[in-house]
Amino acid sequence: MATPRGRRTWSMFEGERRRPSEYDIVTRGFHYHVGKRPAPFDLDPGSPINQWYLRHREGSPLRAGDWEDFKDPAQLNYRRYVALQHDREIYIEGVVDAFEADDHDARLDPGWVAVLGRLYLPARFALHVLQLTSMYVAQLGPGTAITNAAVFQAADELRALQWIAYRAKSLSLTHGADLADGRVARAVWEDDPAWQPAREVLEQLLIAYDWGESFTALNLVVKPALDAVLKGSLADLAVANGDGLTAQLLRESVRDTARGREWSTALARHAVAARPENLKAMTDWTQDWQPRAERAVTALAAPFATAPRPMEPATVLAAVPASMYAA
Repeated sequence: MATPRGRRTWSMFEGERRRPSEYDIVTRGFHYHVGKRPAPFDLDPGSPINQWYLRHREGSPLRAGDWEDFKDPAQLNYRRYVALQHDREIYIEGVVDAFEADDHDARLDPGWVAVLGRLYLPARFALHVLQLTSMYVAQLGPGTAITNAAVFQAADELRALQWIAYRAKSLSLTHGADLADGRVARAVWEDDPAWQPAREVLEQLLIAYDWGESFTALNLVVKPALDAVLKGSLADLAVANGDGLTAQLLRESVRDTARGREWSTALARHAVAARPENLKAMTDWTQDWQPRAERAVTALAAPFATAPRPMEPATVLAAVPASMYAA
Protein backbone atom coordinates (compact mmCIF):
# COMPACT_ATOMS: atom_id res chain seq x y z
CA MET A 1 0.00 0.00 0.00
CA ALA A 2 1.41 3.36 -1.02
CA THR A 3 2.35 5.82 1.70
CA PRO A 4 0.14 8.93 1.57
CA ARG A 5 2.01 11.88 0.25
CA GLY A 6 2.56 14.54 2.90
CA ARG A 7 1.79 18.20 2.48
CA ARG A 8 4.48 20.24 0.79
CA THR A 9 3.31 23.50 2.28
CA TRP A 10 0.86 24.93 4.82
CA SER A 11 -2.76 24.23 3.98
CA MET A 12 -3.54 27.93 3.56
CA PHE A 13 -1.03 28.12 0.70
CA GLU A 14 -2.20 25.06 -1.20
CA GLY A 15 -3.03 26.00 -4.74
CA GLU A 16 -0.50 28.82 -4.86
CA ARG A 17 2.34 28.04 -7.21
CA ARG A 18 5.00 29.87 -5.28
CA ARG A 19 7.00 29.48 -2.15
CA PRO A 20 5.43 31.47 0.71
CA SER A 21 7.57 34.23 2.14
CA GLU A 22 8.38 34.63 5.82
CA TYR A 23 5.83 37.44 5.90
CA ASP A 24 3.12 35.18 4.44
CA ILE A 25 3.83 32.36 6.87
CA VAL A 26 3.59 34.45 10.02
CA THR A 27 0.91 36.89 8.88
CA ARG A 28 -1.87 34.94 7.19
CA GLY A 29 -4.80 33.03 8.58
CA PHE A 30 -4.37 33.67 12.30
CA HIS A 31 -7.77 35.30 12.86
CA TYR A 32 -9.70 32.09 13.42
CA HIS A 33 -12.68 34.04 14.74
CA VAL A 34 -13.43 36.12 11.63
CA GLY A 35 -16.58 34.98 9.86
CA LYS A 36 -17.22 32.27 12.40
CA ARG A 37 -20.85 31.30 13.00
CA PRO A 38 -22.92 31.83 15.04
CA ALA A 39 -20.45 34.08 16.85
CA PRO A 40 -16.71 34.84 16.71
CA PHE A 41 -15.73 33.25 20.02
CA ASP A 42 -16.60 29.93 21.66
CA LEU A 43 -18.87 31.53 24.21
CA ASP A 44 -22.56 32.21 24.43
CA PRO A 45 -23.40 34.14 21.22
CA GLY A 46 -25.15 36.66 23.45
CA SER A 47 -22.07 37.29 25.59
CA PRO A 48 -20.80 40.90 25.61
CA ILE A 49 -17.60 40.15 23.68
CA ASN A 50 -19.42 38.26 20.93
CA GLN A 51 -22.05 40.97 20.66
CA TRP A 52 -19.32 43.63 20.47
CA TYR A 53 -17.54 41.92 17.57
CA LEU A 54 -20.78 41.07 15.78
CA ARG A 55 -21.85 44.69 15.94
CA HIS A 56 -18.62 46.59 15.43
CA ARG A 57 -16.65 44.24 13.15
CA GLU A 58 -18.96 41.81 11.32
CA GLY A 59 -21.68 44.48 11.31
CA SER A 60 -19.43 47.23 9.97
CA PRO A 61 -20.30 48.83 6.61
CA LEU A 62 -16.63 48.26 5.71
CA ARG A 63 -16.65 44.65 4.54
CA ALA A 64 -14.78 42.37 2.15
CA GLY A 65 -14.95 38.75 1.12
CA ASP A 66 -11.58 37.87 2.62
CA TRP A 67 -9.45 40.49 4.37
CA GLU A 68 -6.56 38.00 4.44
CA ASP A 69 -5.89 38.99 0.82
CA PHE A 70 -4.56 42.34 2.06
CA LYS A 71 -0.81 42.73 2.51
CA ASP A 72 1.12 45.45 4.28
CA PRO A 73 3.30 47.08 1.54
CA ALA A 74 6.26 47.04 3.96
CA GLN A 75 5.60 43.35 4.75
CA LEU A 76 6.68 43.86 8.34
CA ASN A 77 6.51 41.07 10.86
CA TYR A 78 7.63 41.26 14.48
CA ARG A 79 11.21 40.19 13.74
CA ARG A 80 11.66 42.71 10.94
CA TYR A 81 10.00 45.52 12.87
CA VAL A 82 12.24 45.03 15.90
CA ALA A 83 15.35 44.87 13.72
CA LEU A 84 14.33 48.01 11.84
CA GLN A 85 13.60 50.06 14.94
CA HIS A 86 16.66 48.72 16.76
CA ASP A 87 18.85 50.20 14.04
CA ARG A 88 16.91 53.47 14.07
CA GLU A 89 17.20 53.76 17.86
CA ILE A 90 20.97 53.26 17.70
CA TYR A 91 21.14 56.05 15.13
CA ILE A 92 18.92 58.52 17.00
CA GLU A 93 20.63 57.84 20.32
CA GLY A 94 23.91 58.77 18.62
CA VAL A 95 22.30 62.00 17.42
CA VAL A 96 21.10 62.79 20.94
CA ASP A 97 24.55 62.11 22.40
CA ALA A 98 26.17 64.47 19.88
CA PHE A 99 23.77 67.32 20.69
CA GLU A 100 24.11 66.79 24.43
CA ALA A 101 27.91 66.82 24.19
CA ASP A 102 27.65 70.18 22.42
CA ASP A 103 25.49 71.64 25.24
CA HIS A 104 22.80 72.29 22.67
CA ASP A 105 19.93 73.20 24.99
CA ALA A 106 21.85 75.97 26.77
CA ARG A 107 21.77 78.02 23.55
CA LEU A 108 18.02 77.80 22.98
CA ASP A 109 15.98 80.98 23.13
CA PRO A 110 13.67 80.90 26.20
CA GLY A 111 10.87 82.06 23.92
CA TRP A 112 11.33 78.94 21.82
CA VAL A 113 11.38 76.76 24.92
CA ALA A 114 8.04 78.29 25.86
CA VAL A 115 6.64 77.21 22.48
CA LEU A 116 7.92 73.68 23.10
CA GLY A 117 6.18 73.72 26.47
CA ARG A 118 2.95 74.72 24.79
CA LEU A 119 3.03 72.52 21.68
CA TYR A 120 5.60 69.73 21.79
CA LEU A 121 5.56 68.52 25.38
CA PRO A 122 1.75 68.27 25.70
CA ALA A 123 1.66 66.35 22.41
CA ARG A 124 2.39 63.23 24.48
CA PHE A 125 -1.30 63.12 25.41
CA ALA A 126 -2.39 63.32 21.78
CA LEU A 127 0.05 60.59 20.77
CA HIS A 128 -1.25 58.37 23.54
CA VAL A 129 -4.76 58.60 22.10
CA LEU A 130 -3.41 57.77 18.63
CA GLN A 131 -1.63 54.77 20.18
CA LEU A 132 -4.77 53.56 21.95
CA THR A 133 -6.91 53.93 18.84
CA SER A 134 -4.32 52.10 16.74
CA MET A 135 -4.55 49.22 19.19
CA TYR A 136 -8.33 49.24 18.92
CA VAL A 137 -8.08 48.95 15.13
CA ALA A 138 -5.60 46.11 15.69
CA GLN A 139 -7.96 44.38 18.12
CA LEU A 140 -10.98 44.49 15.83
CA GLY A 141 -9.17 44.33 12.50
CA PRO A 142 -10.69 41.51 10.41
CA GLY A 143 -7.40 40.44 8.82
CA THR A 144 -4.07 39.41 10.33
CA ALA A 145 -2.08 41.86 8.20
CA ILE A 146 -4.38 44.70 9.32
CA THR A 147 -3.87 43.78 12.96
CA ASN A 148 -0.10 43.56 12.60
CA ALA A 149 0.23 46.87 10.77
CA ALA A 150 -1.93 48.63 13.35
CA VAL A 151 0.09 47.15 16.23
CA PHE A 152 3.32 48.39 14.68
CA GLN A 153 1.71 51.81 14.20
CA ALA A 154 0.84 51.87 17.91
CA ALA A 155 4.46 51.01 18.70
CA ASP A 156 5.57 53.91 16.48
CA GLU A 157 3.41 56.29 18.50
CA LEU A 158 4.89 54.95 21.73
CA ARG A 159 8.38 55.48 20.35
CA ALA A 160 7.61 59.13 19.52
CA LEU A 161 5.98 59.58 22.92
CA GLN A 162 9.05 58.22 24.68
CA TRP A 163 11.28 60.80 22.98
CA ILE A 164 8.95 63.61 24.05
CA ALA A 165 9.34 62.37 27.62
CA TYR A 166 13.13 62.38 27.19
CA ARG A 167 13.04 65.89 25.74
CA ALA A 168 10.92 67.15 28.65
CA LYS A 169 13.56 65.97 31.10
CA SER A 170 16.54 67.19 29.09
CA LEU A 171 15.05 70.67 28.65
CA SER A 172 14.22 70.87 32.35
CA LEU A 173 17.89 70.52 33.28
CA THR A 174 18.61 73.89 31.68
CA HIS A 175 15.32 75.75 31.43
CA GLY A 176 13.39 74.86 34.58
CA ALA A 177 11.96 71.86 36.39
CA ASP A 178 8.38 72.66 35.31
CA LEU A 179 9.18 71.34 31.84
CA ALA A 180 9.53 67.84 33.26
CA ASP A 181 6.41 68.12 35.41
CA GLY A 182 3.62 66.10 33.84
CA ARG A 183 1.05 68.13 35.76
CA VAL A 184 2.16 71.27 33.97
CA ALA A 185 1.95 69.64 30.53
CA ARG A 186 -1.43 68.18 31.44
CA ALA A 187 -2.72 71.60 32.44
CA VAL A 188 -1.73 72.93 29.00
CA TRP A 189 -3.41 69.95 27.34
CA GLU A 190 -6.61 70.46 29.31
CA ASP A 191 -6.83 74.27 29.37
CA ASP A 192 -4.86 75.88 26.53
CA PRO A 193 -7.29 76.99 23.78
CA ALA A 194 -4.85 75.74 21.13
CA TRP A 195 -5.38 72.15 22.27
CA GLN A 196 -9.13 72.04 22.92
CA PRO A 197 -10.37 71.19 19.39
CA ALA A 198 -7.71 68.46 19.19
CA ARG A 199 -8.79 67.11 22.58
CA GLU A 200 -12.37 67.04 21.37
CA VAL A 201 -11.70 65.11 18.18
CA LEU A 202 -9.33 62.70 19.94
CA GLU A 203 -11.84 61.95 22.68
CA GLN A 204 -14.47 61.32 20.01
CA LEU A 205 -12.01 59.02 18.26
CA LEU A 206 -11.87 56.85 21.37
CA ILE A 207 -15.58 56.11 21.08
CA ALA A 208 -15.69 55.43 17.34
CA TYR A 209 -16.34 51.72 17.91
CA ASP A 210 -17.08 50.52 14.39
CA TRP A 211 -13.76 49.14 13.19
CA GLY A 212 -14.14 50.66 9.73
CA GLU A 213 -14.98 54.10 11.07
CA SER A 214 -12.16 53.88 13.61
CA PHE A 215 -9.64 53.01 10.88
CA THR A 216 -10.92 55.68 8.49
CA ALA A 217 -11.13 58.46 11.07
CA LEU A 218 -7.75 57.62 12.58
CA ASN A 219 -5.58 56.75 9.59
CA LEU A 220 -7.19 58.69 6.77
CA VAL A 221 -8.21 61.89 8.57
CA VAL A 222 -7.16 62.68 12.14
CA LYS A 223 -3.69 61.18 12.38
CA PRO A 224 -2.43 62.54 9.01
CA ALA A 225 -3.65 66.01 9.97
CA LEU A 226 -2.05 66.01 13.41
CA ASP A 227 1.16 64.41 12.09
CA ALA A 228 1.51 67.15 9.48
CA VAL A 229 1.37 69.85 12.17
CA LEU A 230 2.92 68.25 15.26
CA LYS A 231 5.69 66.36 13.46
CA GLY A 232 6.26 67.87 10.01
CA SER A 233 5.69 71.60 10.48
CA LEU A 234 6.92 71.60 14.06
CA ALA A 235 10.21 70.07 12.88
CA ASP A 236 10.58 72.92 10.36
CA LEU A 237 9.84 75.47 13.09
CA ALA A 238 12.43 73.85 15.35
CA VAL A 239 15.08 74.21 12.64
CA ALA A 240 14.19 77.88 12.16
CA ASN A 241 14.62 78.42 15.91
CA GLY A 242 17.97 76.70 16.18
CA ASP A 243 16.67 73.51 17.84
CA GLY A 244 18.28 70.82 15.73
CA LEU A 245 17.77 68.13 18.36
CA THR A 246 13.98 68.46 18.52
CA ALA A 247 13.88 68.67 14.74
CA GLN A 248 15.83 65.42 14.40
CA LEU A 249 13.56 63.63 16.86
CA LEU A 250 10.46 64.82 15.03
CA ARG A 251 11.82 63.88 11.62
CA GLU A 252 12.59 60.42 12.92
CA SER A 253 8.88 60.14 13.77
CA VAL A 254 8.00 61.32 10.26
CA ARG A 255 9.75 58.23 8.89
CA ASP A 256 7.36 56.04 10.85
CA THR A 257 4.43 58.21 9.79
CA ALA A 258 5.24 57.69 6.11
CA ARG A 259 5.16 53.91 6.57
CA GLY A 260 1.80 54.16 8.32
CA ARG A 261 0.42 56.25 5.49
CA GLU A 262 1.50 53.63 2.96
CA TRP A 263 -0.32 50.72 4.58
CA SER A 264 -3.41 52.82 5.27
CA THR A 265 -3.63 53.91 1.64
CA ALA A 266 -3.10 50.32 0.49
CA LEU A 267 -5.86 49.05 2.80
CA ALA A 268 -8.32 51.72 1.63
CA ARG A 269 -7.64 50.83 -2.00
CA HIS A 270 -7.91 47.12 -1.24
CA ALA A 271 -11.27 47.69 0.45
CA VAL A 272 -12.69 49.54 -2.55
CA ALA A 273 -11.34 46.95 -5.01
CA ALA A 274 -12.79 44.11 -2.94
CA ARG A 275 -16.21 45.75 -2.59
CA PRO A 276 -16.98 49.02 -4.41
CA GLU A 277 -19.67 49.90 -1.85
CA ASN A 278 -16.85 50.46 0.66
CA LEU A 279 -16.00 53.72 -1.10
CA LYS A 280 -19.26 55.32 0.03
CA ALA A 281 -18.76 54.17 3.63
CA MET A 282 -15.24 55.59 3.81
CA THR A 283 -16.29 58.79 2.02
CA ASP A 284 -19.15 59.35 4.46
CA TRP A 285 -16.87 58.82 7.45
CA THR A 286 -14.21 61.10 5.98
CA GLN A 287 -16.71 63.89 5.40
CA ASP A 288 -17.93 63.50 8.98
CA TRP A 289 -14.46 63.64 10.54
CA GLN A 290 -12.77 66.15 8.25
CA PRO A 291 -14.29 69.32 9.80
CA ARG A 292 -13.30 68.15 13.29
CA ALA A 293 -9.71 67.52 12.18
CA GLU A 294 -9.60 70.89 10.44
CA ARG A 295 -10.70 72.67 13.62
CA ALA A 296 -7.99 70.82 15.54
CA VAL A 297 -5.11 71.75 13.24
CA THR A 298 -6.33 75.32 12.80
CA ALA A 299 -6.15 75.87 16.56
CA LEU A 300 -2.77 74.16 16.83
CA ALA A 301 -1.32 76.28 14.02
CA ALA A 302 -1.86 79.52 15.94
CA PRO A 303 1.05 79.10 18.44
CA PHE A 304 3.49 78.71 15.53
CA ALA A 305 3.24 82.48 15.11
CA THR A 306 4.46 83.05 18.69
CA ALA A 307 7.92 81.52 18.20
CA PRO A 308 10.94 83.88 18.19
CA ARG A 309 11.34 82.98 14.52
CA PRO A 310 7.67 82.41 13.72
CA MET A 311 5.83 80.48 11.06
CA GLU A 312 2.56 81.82 9.71
CA PRO A 313 -0.43 79.63 10.61
CA ALA A 314 -1.44 79.67 6.94
CA THR A 315 1.89 78.07 6.06
CA VAL A 316 1.32 75.37 8.67
CA LEU A 317 -2.16 74.63 7.37
CA ALA A 318 -1.01 74.55 3.76
CA ALA A 319 0.98 71.41 4.56
CA VAL A 320 -2.03 69.56 5.94
CA PRO A 321 -4.18 68.77 2.89
CA ALA A 322 -1.31 66.96 1.18
CA SER A 323 -1.03 64.70 4.20
CA MET A 324 -4.75 63.99 4.62
CA TYR A 325 -7.07 61.58 2.85
CA ALA A 326 -4.23 59.59 1.33
CA ALA A 327 -6.68 57.08 -0.16
